Amino acid sequence: MNERAQGAAPRLVWGVASLLAAVSDSLATRFAVCVVAGEISGFTRAASGHCYFSLKDADGQTATLRCAMFRRAAGLLDFSPSDGALVEMRGRVTLYEPRGELQFVVEGMRRAGAGALYEQFLRLKAKLEAQGLFDAQYKRALPVFPRCLGVITSTAGAALHDVLTALARRAPHVRVVIYPSLVQGEQAPAALVQALTTANVRAAEDGLDALLLVRGGGSLEDLWAFNDERVVRAVAASGLPVICGVGHETDVTLADLAADLRAPTPTAAAELAAPSRQASLDALNVVETALRRRLEQRLDALGQRLDRVALRLARPSELLSRQRRQLDLLRQRWGQVLPRTQALQQQRLESLAQRRLRAAPAVMHEQAMRLQGLEARLAALDPKQVLARGYAWLDDGQGRALSSVAQLSTGQQVHAVLADGEAQMQVVSTRAGA
Repeated sequence: MNERAQGAAPRLVWGVASLLAAVSDSLATRFAVCVVAGEISGFTRAASGHCYFSLKDADGQTATLRCAMFRRAAGLLDFSPSDGALVEMRGRVTLYEPRGELQFVVEGMRRAGAGALYEQFLRLKAKLEAQGLFDAQYKRALPVFPRCLGVITSTAGAALHDVLTALARRAPHVRVVIYPSLVQGEQAPAALVQALTTANVRAAEDGLDALLLVRGGGSLEDLWAFNDERVVRAVAASGLPVICGVGHETDVTLADLAADLRAPTPTAAAELAAPSRQASLDALNVVETALRRRLEQRLDALGQRLDRVALRLARPSELLSRQRRQLDLLRQRWGQVLPRTQALQQQRLESLAQRRLRAAPAVMHEQAMRLQGLEARLAALDPKQVLARGYAWLDDGQGRALSSVAQLSTGQQVHAVLADGEAQMQVVSTRAGA
């Protein structure tokens, strides 16, 4: 062995397990805690509750990081991760030694800002708006004077306290039924849908007139349960009118748009749901005053009318005397009119009698002349007068008149009627006229 060979350092040869263990230790030392942002891809949740997925750059880079989130960390999420979601993850870089793969163990995750979430909000809003869930024609009028209101919210939140305080101050007579529900987190949408369903099912039993869906303020992520499609559809399908008061005045959720009325805050929702008891009493007092004044005016008018009638009845003798004088006047007028009427009728009868006496001779003479005219016309039409002028009536012996030579034949017996008698004749010959 030469000197160069003798001076060379011994070569380090790693075993696979040893090398991977060393790399894992180096990664654990250098990347103990770090934050990485990207887009989720291939998300799956195992039956054990552990979640596995890949994280890639949102700008389209080909780099991919395999990730694992164990059940404990996944249970702390307030949203449901899905493919395409932009997230920021806190955790550590490790090496999965059985396969020699680099992976990121996620210990915490949150949505990567409101931008991506707001885009999701706008897409869902456009979809539901196209389906008519926000149309004003489907909005129902709220009861003017509700007797019982249902409140859907968390019993641990400040929103319930605000609603109860406002109702106790404005409308203490209104009964309140609380339907507890989660208002934040992954399980909140299902809980809100269940509370809405329960309230509608028990509406008749509980005597509900309307529902208040309320929650205090928060970020877009905190209010995201009220943008869930299931919750929005449940609000739109509610058989009871829904007043939605979620967040602060500037916060607008899809549940607000689907509700029959949007309130800027939970307190405003309570104020819109029930009118102020004092304001209603003041309005009633105004109406009562107007009715009392109108009644008094009517009573005064009737009292004056009664006084006038009483004055007229106070001296009935004068009324009777006036009626008696009127009767005497009518009797006097009747006494004057009756003789005059009788005299006129008598004069008319006498005139008619005289006209009848004068008209009788003339009528009789006229009738006699008419009768003579009729007698002359009758005499002119007498057949005997015709026979007296030399004519004869011929028939065939059976009463059928013979008026034509064509009806005669030689040797035929003919019956003739003359002016002074009858004759039987026989036809010797016939000759037709020219």
